[in-house]
Amino acid sequence: MFDLPKYGDGICLARMAGLLEALGIDRARLQRISVVVTGSNGKGSTAAMCAGIGRAYGMRTGLFTSPHLFRFNERIQLDGVEIGDDAFARLKLRVEAAIAIVAKRTGEKFGAFEALFALACLHFQESQCDFAVFEAGIGGRYDPVRLIGARETCVTSVDYEHVELLGNSLQLIVSDKSDACAAGGTVVYGENCRDLRPHLVEYNRGAGRTLLFVRDDICIDNAAATASGQHFDFQFGYHDFRRLELSLPGAFQFNNAAIAVTLFLVWLQRERPRNAPDRIEAAIRAGLRDARWPGRLETIQQAPLTVIDVGHTPDGIRQSLASLMAIHGRDGWILVTGASRDKKADEIIGALAPAFNTIICTAAHHKGADAQAIASAARLANPAADIQVATTIEDAVRLSQELAKAKWRRIYVAGGLFLAIEYATAAKGGRAEDLKFF
Repeated sequence: MFDLPKYGDGICLARMAGLLEALGIDRARLQRISVVVTGSNGKGSTAAMCAGIGRAYGMRTGLFTSPHLFRFNERIQLDGVEIGDDAFARLKLRVEAAIAIVAKRTGEKFGAFEALFALACLHFQESQCDFAVFEAGIGGRYDPVRLIGARETCVTSVDYEHVELLGNSLQLIVSDKSDACAAGGTVVYGENCRDLRPHLVEYNRGAGRTLLFVRDDICIDNAAATASGQHFDFQFGYHDFRRLELSLPGAFQFNNAAIAVTLFLVWLQRERPRNAPDRIEAAIRAGLRDARWPGRLETIQQAPLTVIDVGHTPDGIRQSLASLMAIHGRDGWILVTGASRDKKADEIIGALAPAFNTIICTAAHHKGADAQAIASAARLANPAADIQVATTIEDAVRLSQELAKAKWRRIYVAGGLFLAIEYATAAKGGRAEDLKFF
């Protein structure tokens, strides 16, 4: 969509501010209507649920996420509908013109993600959004979403990722993500951030931020996950909602849902403090129940049962695997796996391989690590498994489905985002190499 590199010249905050000004973005209003979602895993699901609640509440709601899975337009949605090609093209011309002016003045190059963020801000402003949910790209301290100045943000989870940019410790990574929040704002932290609470209390003290932790300040109780659905009880402050139903599968979604609900409640209390409690509860129930987010333990086929997961960090992989087996059972699976070249392939495969006795190792067209190297990691993690290599995603689809039908098995595709989405595309008759990732 943009003839630009993925990233621009170094830290982008000053030039991004110039770009938003050139586009006439009302940043004071943008701050009032927006919440920001950061984290290592669960950002997309959390953002989708939070936006769904806003939409169910009756507000015109914008949603900005990344990456896209099948189509670039997925990244910018208004009331659950992707931005249309015509609107995208029209706004793209305006953003490009503004970039040319600012780049000439600053002498710095913009990146494609920055341009897309600006386009989303422009689209939401022109559409007169009442509520907007922005997902951070990487981190929070230097990500374009920091320009929003959001007073309500979250860190869904923390794991080792983008260490060359965010730092090589969990303390550094969670600190970077926390800085998406404005001074004096509120940060909602996911359950796996609780061990970092002493660090986060001190880190956020100078900024005067209020910290809320899932399982400490936000109560989840009576959580139940089955193949037919899941539900949980939620309690925060004077809000006490029993048996909230989730459409998104996986035990990790309880954490994401609790964050999404809290983020909305805190924003609503600040922006619209005098609202009917019954209306709020109805919106939360509908928003969680109706939320859709592809790729997370998504069933793409019934015969044979085929489940894909786009998790791509070790912790995300382990959580998804545990949820798969809790929902569908432990036995009778074929694993199709691989990892991206820039991820911790040995750790990812090491977390998956011991749970399967038949493993197909392959490489995604986009950034896929060598299939033979994946097979070596799988043999090291599970020497007793029947391990086969498929050179391409299309070969992996064909081989896995043949084995599944011959042995009455089910298929689980996991290890990387590109792997899972390319497999789903090929399984539905498409060409994995035709997908355009960014």
